[in-house]
Amino acid sequence: MRAVVQRSGKAKLKSDGKDYSSIEKGLMILVGFTEGDGLDEIKWMVNKIVNLRIFDDEEGVMNKSILDVGGEILSVSQFTLYGDCKKGSRPSYIKALNGDKASPLYDKFNEELSRYVKVSTGVFGSDMEINFTNIGPVTIIIEK
Repeated sequence: MRAVVQRSGKAKLKSDGKDYSSIEKGLMILVGFTEGDGLDEIKWMVNKIVNLRIFDDEEGVMNKSILDVGGEILSVSQFTLYGDCKKGSRPSYIKALNGDKASPLYDKFNEELSRYVKVSTGVFGSDMEINFTNIGPVTIIIEK
């Protein structure tokens, strides 16, 4: 399981050219799944994300979590996080879990995140357009 976590201001997602979801401030998360991922990996990842201290405290030091600042999450499934570019110019996605298996994991990931913060999502398997402001910029890659 891989996640790209970005500290975000406003974020807006369109699916099929229509506004679908948005957040005011918090985290923009791209998440991908691979063979062997399950509930244990999801719970570990969610715990890591919601406790990640990447928001500024009163002194301007990244010392607060999304729980501390009352932020929201925009969660988007992204199988291309498992793109392997070691050979040739076309990435191989052989390590990405197929949609039939990844979709329920994505749903469970969002359900677990929702226990802690408000979560908006993308549309699994669709072409999406995401506009957001990366604050900092702060981008963290987490893998389990």
